[in-house]
Amino acid sequence: MNYLKSFVTSSEEAAPSGAETVQRLCDRVASATLLEDRRDAVRALKSLAKKYRSDVGTQGIPLLADVLKNDTGDDEILSYALDCLYNLTVVEEDDESENPIIQTEIASSFVAVFIEDPNNVNVVVDMIERYEFSVRWAAIRLLTSLLRTKSLEVQEIVLVKPMGISCIIDLLTDNREVIRNDALLALIEVTRSNGNIQKIVAFESGFEHIVRIINEEGLSDGGVVVEDCILLLLHLLKNNISNQQFFKEGSFIQYLTPFFEIEAESVWSAQKKANILLMLKVVRTLVAPTNPSQSTSMCQIAMQHCALLQKLSDLLMATGVPTDILTETINTVSEIIRGCIENQKYFSTIMAPWDPPRPALVVLLMSMVNAQQPFTLRCAVLYCFQCFLHKNIDGQCSIVNTLLPSSLEPQDISAGQLLCGGLFALSDPLSNYLAATALCHSLKLNESAKCQLLRVQLATAAGSPPVTLLKQITSIILQSPLLQTRVGLLSFLCGWLHNCPVAVSCILADDSAVPFLLSQIAENRNESEIILRGVCALLLGICILDNDKSVPQYTKESLIELIISRVGIERFSDTLTSVTQHELYSKAMQRPQPISDNPDNLLLDHSFVKLYKQLEDPIIKIVSNLEELRKEEEQKAAIEAHDAIVDQYKTLIRDQDLRLGELTKKCGTMEGELNETKGQLSSRDTQVQQLKDQYNVLKLTQASSGQSTDEQTQQLEVILQQKVTTDNQINEMSSKIQDLEQKLASQTSELQKAQEDNKDVASDALVAEKVAMQNEIAKLKEEQQTLQNKNTTLNNEHISLQEKLKAAEEKAEAAELEAKKYSSDLDHVKQESEGVKKEQDDLLVLLSDQDVKIKQYKTELRKLGADVSDDDDEDDDESDEGEEDDEEEEENDKLDGDGPNINGTE
Repeated sequence: MNYLKSFVTSSEEAAPSGAETVQRLCDRVASATLLEDRRDAVRALKSLAKKYRSDVGTQGIPLLADVLKNDTGDDEILSYALDCLYNLTVVEEDDESENPIIQTEIASSFVAVFIEDPNNVNVVVDMIERYEFSVRWAAIRLLTSLLRTKSLEVQEIVLVKPMGISCIIDLLTDNREVIRNDALLALIEVTRSNGNIQKIVAFESGFEHIVRIINEEGLSDGGVVVEDCILLLLHLLKNNISNQQFFKEGSFIQYLTPFFEIEAESVWSAQKKANILLMLKVVRTLVAPTNPSQSTSMCQIAMQHCALLQKLSDLLMATGVPTDILTETINTVSEIIRGCIENQKYFSTIMAPWDPPRPALVVLLMSMVNAQQPFTLRCAVLYCFQCFLHKNIDGQCSIVNTLLPSSLEPQDISAGQLLCGGLFALSDPLSNYLAATALCHSLKLNESAKCQLLRVQLATAAGSPPVTLLKQITSIILQSPLLQTRVGLLSFLCGWLHNCPVAVSCILADDSAVPFLLSQIAENRNESEIILRGVCALLLGICILDNDKSVPQYTKESLIELIISRVGIERFSDTLTSVTQHELYSKAMQRPQPISDNPDNLLLDHSFVKLYKQLEDPIIKIVSNLEELRKEEEQKAAIEAHDAIVDQYKTLIRDQDLRLGELTKKCGTMEGELNETKGQLSSRDTQVQQLKDQYNVLKLTQASSGQSTDEQTQQLEVILQQKVTTDNQINEMSSKIQDLEQKLASQTSELQKAQEDNKDVASDALVAEKVAMQNEIAKLKEEQQTLQNKNTTLNNEHISLQEKLKAAEEKAEAAELEAKKYSSDLDHVKQESEGVKKEQDDLLVLLSDQDVKIKQYKTELRKLGADVSDDDDEDDDESDEGEEDDEEEEENDKLDGDGPNINGTE
């Protein structure tokens, strides 16, 4: 207080200057013992910091840093010190300084002085942890200003400070919106281009806080806070694959869908447009073509599953959408469907809400070929068409099919019709270029589509015959004076003719095509046509590379000779390489999306420059080495002739191998049949021997055998049947052997013919192949000799089998005669045996009657009182027993078939 009084009294005498006042205040801050005095001095410095920035900063920064370190017990002096430092390091628009640029440089130098000691930044971060509003708010504002001025240095200091990033993230949960909003600004600066800090923020629940704040602030209808949140989200995701994967795996993509739920009659304020544009950039960051393909594919599928693609498609087809929003939406949808078959199929099903409804792709193409539409919008539609066809073979074929004759109704408009209309628009070179580039993408890496496009016929005028699409394009190139039209159509021809010899033959058949290309390459009058001459050189080089010699006057050698005579190899090479040094070439190589500040400068497409880079070196190499090309062609012709002869011999040998295989198989089959016949013959011999043994037994047991001869007769019949079967088999084998002999004879003649053909080949290049053929023929001869030996063996075996069969037949006839003799003897014995049996039965009947009568007589004698002795009974019993024994013996004799015993009994 005494100091203030002295200051007031002294001002009455003579007002001190600003520098003197700052000096006194700084001395007071440094030397005052009372906290109130230091606080008042710091507050005075704060008020003078903007007006006397240089003086306050030069003298006061070290003192203010000491205040932050030593006076931690007083929040008020801390807030004054932080505000003073903030005023020194920030130049605002309402500052009264005379020269803002100089003041900005001064403020930047003060920041450098302050952060020379990393502890100063650490103290500011510590102040953020204090809950007092004035201190926390001043600290976060000061940290933000330090980051904006010296971002790299301050980021490194904050990164190494323990829990430095975490304490800033904690401010997002502060219920005081001012502090939360300034914390967002600080995080935006601290995460700028620093991947490590971005990862820390993401893993410290940064995504959750951002999504929560966006929802609380009203999504797309929110204010600047939503814009800051989206900007922070963009910083965390851009060029950070780790955070992108974490964002996708954490299912945060689904929280983006409600952001694009926009009502049809909503008001498009400037803030809403800024919010949506930033969010579209966030979506594009997740599916950027520069990202790893696996990460991009996962995000694309997730966006389709959570209906984000559907919402963006609805926004695309909505009415009243501002042009910049529509353009960015088209670009975003393009990258979501790029290379993803599932999303491309979904996009092909989207219909515009027209009457009648039309496919979204057709509606977009209508905008692309419309000269009244903005240039950026037309480029976005071309990019969307490219992304739809990227790695989409079915989509490419569907586009080409719309160019072919079809069953479309007259009122229907197809994509092919729109592209043809843009391709041949007379007064719009940009439409020519855009349509040509779109058609080129419909043929990319699709050889079948290139051949199909050759069938397209165009009606040029009433009563005129139709011409092919290739012929019409060539005519326009020859007649049009517009650079963009020529470059676009020539680029389209380069993509069409690459790897398509049929199309190359078609364009070479046009007598005016090659002279035009040579004349354009030879001209050197206009520097602005460098790209045109380079594209002409590339097209001529493709005609050389993919030449199939179907046009005799324009073979590879003749085209190179024309280049040498009309242009020169050096100029031709310079014309090709000059395009790669052009600024437009470098811009087109950077990214797939077509971008240009001026519509007239849109001459090169990303896919075309990649093709140009791929073919440049092979074309220069083949044109510069004509002699080597001729040698290669001669060698190729010799090799083709050699291959043709070799293929002929291979075919012959293959046929011979097949025939030999068939003969070998038949020989094996006949060997099996021969073995089977031998087995059958051996079994027949065994059966004949068994029959002999049975006949011998029959001879010994003629009279006593009770076995019927019917079975023997059946066996003889079976033997005769088997004999007939064996004869048939032998006859079949004889015929097969004859067939084999005939086939061997024909095989021998073919081999001899092959040898004669082989002798006719007189070429030094085929000597080695001829020797190999001779060796193969020698092997075939050996196999033929082997087959002949086998055939001789089979004939010998056949003769021996016939002899054995004849002997078996003789034995069978003898056995048959003996069997007949034994059969007659058996019949005679059988008749005698039946007569004896009958007499024996009669005798037995008489004996049984006699016994009955004797018993009756004895019974009657006993009744009459006559004595009948027991001896008579015993005799009778003995006689009875003897008779019973005789009967038993007779029965046994009958069972055993003993003829002589039966005769003895009689």
